[in-house]
Amino acid sequence: MDNQFDFSEISPIEDKDFKAKMAELVKEPGFEHAVRYVMPGVDYPEFVKVLLQVPDKKSFQLEIMRPFLEMLAKRTTAGISLTGIENIDKDKSYTFMSNHRDIVLDASFLNVCLIRAGFPTSEIAIGSNLLIYDWITDLVKLNKSFIVKRGLPMIKALEAAKQLSAYISYAINEKHQSVWIAQREGRAKDSNDMTQESLVKMLSLEPAESKIDNIRKKNIVPVSISYEFDPNDYLKAREFLMKKLDPEFKKSQHDDLLSMETGLLQNKGRVHFHIGQPIDSEIDSIPDDAPRADILPRICHIIDCSIHSGYHIYPINYIAYDIVHKQAHFSDRYTAEQLKEVENYVEAQLDKVRWDGPMTKENRDYMREMMYVMYSNPLRNKLSADNRC
Repeated sequence: MDNQFDFSEISPIEDKDFKAKMAELVKEPGFEHAVRYVMPGVDYPEFVKVLLQVPDKKSFQLEIMRPFLEMLAKRTTAGISLTGIENIDKDKSYTFMSNHRDIVLDASFLNVCLIRAGFPTSEIAIGSNLLIYDWITDLVKLNKSFIVKRGLPMIKALEAAKQLSAYISYAINEKHQSVWIAQREGRAKDSNDMTQESLVKMLSLEPAESKIDNIRKKNIVPVSISYEFDPNDYLKAREFLMKKLDPEFKKSQHDDLLSMETGLLQNKGRVHFHIGQPIDSEIDSIPDDAPRADILPRICHIIDCSIHSGYHIYPINYIAYDIVHKQAHFSDRYTAEQLKEVENYVEAQLDKVRWDGPMTKENRDYMREMMYVMYSNPLRNKLSADNRC
């Protein structure tokens, strides 16, 4: 590939530089603090000795990250399951595009599922806004992550989008390496997962070929992620309230760190991944003479249909849907005991909300409403997909 871009600033650490960069990382106080926080009782000097023996990214993922993630799954989930693995080929590389539930774990747990199934792991797209410290950048790039630049002026943002699109093509077609990217920038706070047109536009940004050809080169495979419980649900409900009270409200770096910590360490219940079919055949059905303005929305629709159809629906989703719609349409999908458990869960989560304003009944009622909305939307979208896709 005759490439005009330098990928070194955004791409994962090359294996030839792995050991030197790891040697720098283990000296960082912030990294040591993070390790001790998520692995209480760890013998850090001994852990460092182990890390310094790791030769490359693949070994790091298999020998260090997989055991850690399996331990985390055992502690914070009721199991991680996978369907749809028959839709992909071990010898091909894909752009796995999924809905986004957890800042850190969506792609990490997907990689655990791929490893369990005997497939190679994917590289992971991560927004630069989350790379608060240099050592975090080093850590994620050692763990096969590539950087999505955020918060740039318009001209620089366009160049960054072209660079990112070119890198994804390079990873898939020359490195023969799958990648993961969320279907939108940031998580859908209300779990109403819709593919961001600007993301698909980014995937089309390469010179000398049509938009459809550029997107086809990415070999997109939609992936549906279903968490039974979202550990950040009460933080999202709080954010909805803050934005209602102050439309200019913006999260702080502390808020992002708290979301990452909460998502990592708190209960998620059951977690399910469904790998959809590659969308190339559906892209091929778009006529060559289709208006340019229609191409990206149609591709977004194809991705959304696959993700929504692949959701795994839990009792909390049926219960939330019935509560939001003030009905009992799905009452045969849950018991009275489960209904009470969900109501108690929601109230316990709301009890965790901390802020400086008055916790009035009106404010709590609004947050409760938004929590039920976020748990009902996966079912709402799945039902809609059955009719429109």
